[in-house]
Amino acid sequence: MIDRRVAVWTLVGVVAVIAMLGLQSQLYTGQERVVTSALMFVALAQAWNIIGGLTGYACFGQVGFFGIGGYTTAVLMAKAHWSFWAALPVSALGCAVFAALIGFPLLRLRGHYFAIATLGTAEGMREVVTNLGGLTGGGSGITVPTIAGRGTPWLGNDGFYLLFLGLAAVSVLSGALVSHSRFGYGLRAINQDEDAAAAAGINTTVSKVIALVISAAITGLVGSAYAFQQVTIFPQRLFDVDITVLMIIMVVLGGAGTVIGPVLGAVGLQFVSEYLRDHYPSVHIFVLGSVIVVAVLLFPMGVVTFARDAIAQRRIPLLDTIRAYRL
Repeated sequence: MIDRRVAVWTLVGVVAVIAMLGLQSQLYTGQERVVTSALMFVALAQAWNIIGGLTGYACFGQVGFFGIGGYTTAVLMAKAHWSFWAALPVSALGCAVFAALIGFPLLRLRGHYFAIATLGTAEGMREVVTNLGGLTGGGSGITVPTIAGRGTPWLGNDGFYLLFLGLAAVSVLSGALVSHSRFGYGLRAINQDEDAAAAAGINTTVSKVIALVISAAITGLVGSAYAFQQVTIFPQRLFDVDITVLMIIMVVLGGAGTVIGPVLGAVGLQFVSEYLRDHYPSVHIFVLGSVIVVAVLLFPMGVVTFARDAIAQRRIPLLDTIRAYRL
């Protein structure tokens, strides 16, 4: 018998996707691009949440998988003349294999050591791509063919909206399946106390590597789609550490370790950022940073966890963190 909660959330997900399909026809071109960008970050945040939120390993090199996915697609389309639809799954597979190769040594590290190691790995991959000029175009970038007869025709704003909506749905579904599975509970155990999890019989190394592989594959899919959307890509953009920072902020604000938290964090931060950019163009970065700081102070465990605790305790502990740290 299907769990009632699973059935309810499945219905909510289906309704949300249908609503997003209906919303598309009501959007202007600029609005459609903003929503497409928000959907992209929903997928990225959900992917980071698997390794960073559930498992508790803050991967600061997540953008490395994003860049590898994008460049794999670009090279396959430009050099090997593959279609985008063939390059898309291969890019995800390539990221998964790369994650497995680096996962076994790096995931033996913990805390800030792991974070620094993954950041260094991503920076190293950017240098590799930059120096392979004959294959990747180096610092000058690479352009994928998007003309009918020479490559996969560019999808246009409507097409990329649907593509990123599909990727967002896949990422949320993957996050939900992992979160509510026995494997997901094992990841939570690792997050809480890795030594105790190992003593309980969980193969912590294998579990962590699988979590990183799933996270990397989803991120690679998004990077592949982003490369095709941009047509011309550069190492500085595809391996920009700011992308990882945004993923982390979105997950933390929404609620790390939850399924809906990264969705709310990604959508909320993206639209707040866009609003500030439109209305306060000269200071929008400063204001956005201030908003993030205030949000973290008031909701240190994320909006979803805060709301869940408030309902359970029947009180709103809005200022507890400020009192605790005497801010």
